[in-house]
Amino acid sequence: MNRKFTSRRSKSRPVSKDETRRASLSRRTLLRGTGVALGLPWLESLPVWGGPADIDHDYPRRFAALFMACGVHREHWWARGSGDEMELGNCLKPMEPLKGKFNLLNGLFNENATGVGIHPGQTGNILSGAALQKGSELRGGISVDQVLANHLADVSVQPSLVLGCEQPITGYHETNFSMAYSSHISWQNATSPVPMEVYPSLAFDSLFDNRGSRRNQSVLDRVKEHAASLSRKTSGSDRAKLEEYLNSVREVEKRVVRMRNEADQAAERSADSGRPLFAMERPENGLPEDIRDHMRLMCDIVALAFQTDKTRVATLLLCRDISGLFYPFLGVRRTHHSASHYDLEEDFEKISTYYVSQMAYLAKRLDEMPEGDGTVLDHSCLLFLNNMWSGSKHDSSKVPAFSVGGLGGTIETGRVLDYSEREDDRRRLCSLYLSILERMGVASDSFGDADRPLEGF
Repeated sequence: MNRKFTSRRSKSRPVSKDETRRASLSRRTLLRGTGVALGLPWLESLPVWGGPADIDHDYPRRFAALFMACGVHREHWWARGSGDEMELGNCLKPMEPLKGKFNLLNGLFNENATGVGIHPGQTGNILSGAALQKGSELRGGISVDQVLANHLADVSVQPSLVLGCEQPITGYHETNFSMAYSSHISWQNATSPVPMEVYPSLAFDSLFDNRGSRRNQSVLDRVKEHAASLSRKTSGSDRAKLEEYLNSVREVEKRVVRMRNEADQAAERSADSGRPLFAMERPENGLPEDIRDHMRLMCDIVALAFQTDKTRVATLLLCRDISGLFYPFLGVRRTHHSASHYDLEEDFEKISTYYVSQMAYLAKRLDEMPEGDGTVLDHSCLLFLNNMWSGSKHDSSKVPAFSVGGLGGTIETGRVLDYSEREDDRRRLCSLYLSILERMGVASDSFGDADRPLEGF
């Protein structure tokens, strides 16, 4: 299907790239220090975000996708009602505090992930909808996050964050699909996945330009003089907001420093043994031993990136397809993949609920960040995705999905949207992506296997 992406502006006069960049910079207050510019959250007493009238949105609109593999406990994956009266199934209970900003999306499907065999062919196109090629040559399509990243490249310090909590794996599956499809959801073009950062310290450093000796100096120490000066110029409420924000950055940075030391030691072990890091088991490879710490910190980094407007696009692969993660803190003995083959048992209910709680954590963090007339979450769209409905049956005829956030008032929330009984052309996952692209300023006649936006979203 031929794809065409263009920028959609609210005014008839074209806006040049230089104008867009100047407007973007005028909207943000930066704390500057040695080799770093730390973006600040919305401060009402500082008139800095009012750009020219012909720029798209008053506040940045952001998109993030969080991915869990191998299905959910489908008997407990449901919601009924709407708004504050909505009832949630057990697996979705973590979203209870935010159900008014939540939409459950039932019955969407990714056609090119059906009828192709299990696992890799059901995963590598979750954000593109493209047909995947078997054999030694990778071929699929650009993912929706990277279409957005390309569109926003001139207004973001970093076009996108592509993060993961589990190392990619190599080789081929029995279906003759490359395991690269099982390990990556973000693709910069038809043949290349976007390199995924699995180390929290390196993800943090990429946001704050921590290179060389700067890695040993706190980001906040580098901007403390400017921060003190700025604090004296703000209102009392903004001063408290600034202090809270800086404390949050400091807390994340402290956790990152501990993990950076572990990653550095792992790199030395890898060099000494001649084994690449991706072939080593955690924690020998420098990744956090407790997956809870890893996921929580990656969510915090996405939240900081959105709050500081370092980027407006992020993906977080919480676990890869055919995942080998363990969950001793849940009292579950099987690995993720093994447990998914018993997806109607209590163990997989616990696992499904745990993954939803990661989205709930990120959404709560963003909802606690005031921004103009709402919160960062109100100006964002967070999307939770899974590559299959049933892990025991490897059934990808529909995908578990839900969204959180109103994307600047363009998405009505607090709803259960059921597409299960609609014709295939009216329940395509890529139609959802078309709707999101349009609302973030990217006009397109088609995306993936869809040529119309998702009705009712």
